[in-house]
Amino acid sequence: MPDFNGFRPGGSGFQNGEYRNGHFRDVDPSGGSQPPRKKRGLWVVLLLIAAILIVVVSGSFYNVSEQENAVVTMFGKVVRTDTAGLYFKVPLLQQVHMVDITTHGTGIGYSVGKGGQNITNAFDGIMITSDFNLINIDFYLEYKVSDPVAYLFNSAQPEEILHNIALASIRSTVIDYTVDEAMTTGKSAIQSDVKEKMVKELQAQDIGIQVVNITIQDAEPPTKEIVAAFKEVETAKQSAETKINQARKYENEQIPAAEAQADRIVQSAEAQKEARIAEAEGQVVRFNAMYEQYSLNPLITRQRMFYEALESILPDLKVIITDGGTETMLPLESFAGEAPAA
Repeated sequence: MPDFNGFRPGGSGFQNGEYRNGHFRDVDPSGGSQPPRKKRGLWVVLLLIAAILIVVVSGSFYNVSEQENAVVTMFGKVVRTDTAGLYFKVPLLQQVHMVDITTHGTGIGYSVGKGGQNITNAFDGIMITSDFNLINIDFYLEYKVSDPVAYLFNSAQPEEILHNIALASIRSTVIDYTVDEAMTTGKSAIQSDVKEKMVKELQAQDIGIQVVNITIQDAEPPTKEIVAAFKEVETAKQSAETKINQARKYENEQIPAAEAQADRIVQSAEAQKEARIAEAEGQVVRFNAMYEQYSLNPLITRQRMFYEALESILPDLKVIITDGGTETMLPLESFAGEAPAA
């Protein structure tokens, strides 16, 4: 084989290269030789490994928010449960399952469609009451995850189980009330009974969910005619309640006024009583004094009392004195002057 050392052909076959010891390698046009292709491949591999390491290491850290809990598993077993914060997991061996622990809400007997419109679910909403009437009653259920591990691994569909428990509890409760009670006065009791039954059943099922609250959104008969009739009944009951409240208000206003008037009458009677007693005692004292005088001079005392009685009874009486035989009677005024005006 010919020796091409130092040969730099200008043709198309050996541009920017040289042939030595039976091997051809690239040569830098400036005179130096370039790195071999094997070294280039090694650099690529190293860069790829570095990228993989960066991805693996960065994926080993995870952040848990205030609204979440993280359940860490390894080989299918639960390792720990993390609350809010930054944590590390073993790459490729440990998996992290995020669980939302905030309160969620769902409708029982209806669903919320596009635009916020409530869509009635007659299959879930129609109930039978104790007086064998049908009622369309809707509930709003609020719940949250209480045990993330049980929520993830004790059941495949915990929300579906919750929905079925709620329906069963509602039906077994509404059937104990009349249709009138379910629509009016019995709502609070129904809500309380349903929640109590759900709490017991969820504890027995152990699906990691707890009931926060359940309220009746709406309750009405399923037909328009019955709806109108029950609305009239409800209006009448509300009117009755209004009248009762007005009567109680009137009662509360009148009773204090009557009690105050009674106190005034009693006080006035007591005052009159004391005045009459004092007057009677004064008359007794006066009578005793007069009796003492009468005992000393009976005739004079009787005459004086007679004149005083006439004076008090007939204050304007004109007195004429006669001996009974005089034909002409002269009034005393002509002799004693004008009588003083009474």
